[in-house]
Amino acid sequence: MLKHEIIPVTPFEQNCTLFWCSDTKKAAVVDPGGDIEKIKAGITKHGLTLEKILITHAHIDHAGATDDLANHYDVLIEGPHKEDQFWIDGIEDQKQRFGGAFSYAKKFTPNRFLDQGDTVSFGNIVMEVYFCPGHTPGHVVFFHRESKLAQVGDVLFSGSIGRTDFPRGDHATLINSIRKNLFLLGDDVRFIPGHGPMSTFGQERRSNPHVSDAAVGMR
Repeated sequence: MLKHEIIPVTPFEQNCTLFWCSDTKKAAVVDPGGDIEKIKAGITKHGLTLEKILITHAHIDHAGATDDLANHYDVLIEGPHKEDQFWIDGIEDQKQRFGGAFSYAKKFTPNRFLDQGDTVSFGNIVMEVYFCPGHTPGHVVFFHRESKLAQVGDVLFSGSIGRTDFPRGDHATLINSIRKNLFLLGDDVRFIPGHGPMSTFGQERRSNPHVSDAAVGMR
């Protein structure tokens, strides 16, 4: 069975997520943006063995501590999509832009880039990968079909959507990613966003002012 704990990290309160397999106690961390001691404490608290790090996209608040965490546990890094390489290359520039708050951040090297149709696994858990560009060009989402649970990074939020005013962001592409990729997974799917509270795809289809059925002209 899939278990999870949301660990808010960085001054942006980014939802780093600790996932684990209850049968094997093998775990994966999604988007370790910072506060590495908090993440390590969560792993220890649940008696877990970290198996890999998963990255939705390479903005600094989601990926800044990836290199440090991977080196500490000697684990693989999987994700994001290869189109986010330019954001990985730009982590030093991102760090300078935000000052001392992200002084720890480092560039990292994924062991595996991810794409639509791929899967990632830890313990007995298999999660599906969906390519959902728009917020960044290489954003991916992780979905556990049996639990009807997704980790969507900064693609979709409760009542909002990801920003598209960053370099290589695209609003129309983001809407398409949400409507044609995520919403098709089912209204009853719960999702963990990159920031803020959880919601369901059904709730966002009904009421999200940016991407609901009504917002895109569907009744």
